[in-house]
Amino acid sequence: MTAITGKVGVTKRPGELGIHSMDTFNMMVPDLKVAEDFYRSFGLDVREEGQGLGIYTFGSSHRWASLAEGPRKKLNHLSFAVFEEDFEPIRKRIERNGVRIMDAPRGYCYDSNGFWFQDPFGMNIEIKIAEKSSPNEKMDFTTQSCPPGQMGSVSRTKALKVQPRRLAHILAFTPSVPESIEFYSRNLGLRLSDRQGDGICFMHGIHGSDHHLIAFAKSSAPGLHHCSWDVGGVNEIGLGASQMADKGYQKGWGLGRHVLGSNYFHYVKDPWGSYSEYSADIDYIPADQDWNAGDYPPEDGIYLWGPEIPQDFVFNYEAADADRVTPGAVAGAV
Repeated sequence: MTAITGKVGVTKRPGELGIHSMDTFNMMVPDLKVAEDFYRSFGLDVREEGQGLGIYTFGSSHRWASLAEGPRKKLNHLSFAVFEEDFEPIRKRIERNGVRIMDAPRGYCYDSNGFWFQDPFGMNIEIKIAEKSSPNEKMDFTTQSCPPGQMGSVSRTKALKVQPRRLAHILAFTPSVPESIEFYSRNLGLRLSDRQGDGICFMHGIHGSDHHLIAFAKSSAPGLHHCSWDVGGVNEIGLGASQMADKGYQKGWGLGRHVLGSNYFHYVKDPWGSYSEYSADIDYIPADQDWNAGDYPPEDGIYLWGPEIPQDFVFNYEAADADRVTPGAVAGAV
């Protein structure tokens, strides 16, 4: 392991080339005011930036997402970060692989000093130099009991508002899971963590990351299924679900625990048919270890426990035909 100069505690896998973080993503939504209310209620720091919105977590200067206003919900781009010394080598590798480098897309608040290309299905991808935002170790999990003779909870009126710590991952729709695995591993250096056949896959970064920083589920077109936000424990997940329900955002799925990734979860349905997830205690893959990727059957891949999956849970509203994917087809517990 070699330490990155000036970044105490940050390590990378020596001799291997790949992105280290999902840096940010950009999405178009029909109404920015509605989006501001939803993400503020969720516990995120929403800032007006130019003609759009920036999504931050409190106490951090990192912009995890940007939102622009348009006629319909649409995932516009994914931005991945690399270490400075890896920027040119990964660009050259991508070009050698026959991928065309293009100009940064116009509009939608794109402000980039990286390079751009598209995946096989037209999703805009940016590679940029940025500090590592993926964790360098497994995040703290704070759910615990209390000693005898003490009250273990607080009154509802004194409960603190849940504020996620960071963006954990996103799940994007793709017309082909196998092609996405091949493209993102060959060009970005991501590695397969686990999959459920050709229905869904989970991929991690080689320089230390959660079980997945991006996942792909089969659909007829690209799109965003959910963005996942890390919190400290099961209690925070429950409180987050409650604070969203109090604001009128009652539709979703949870509380439960996944098999692939092992995280506890609660999904809240947003106004455009996708989801934001409160997530805690996801599996972590260190930079100096390899993960034994598995291909899981449907009965093992959905979730360990929790309520029955809603029938409309996996539904790509960005597809031209608003195509539905049945839970059994992507039984990897998105």
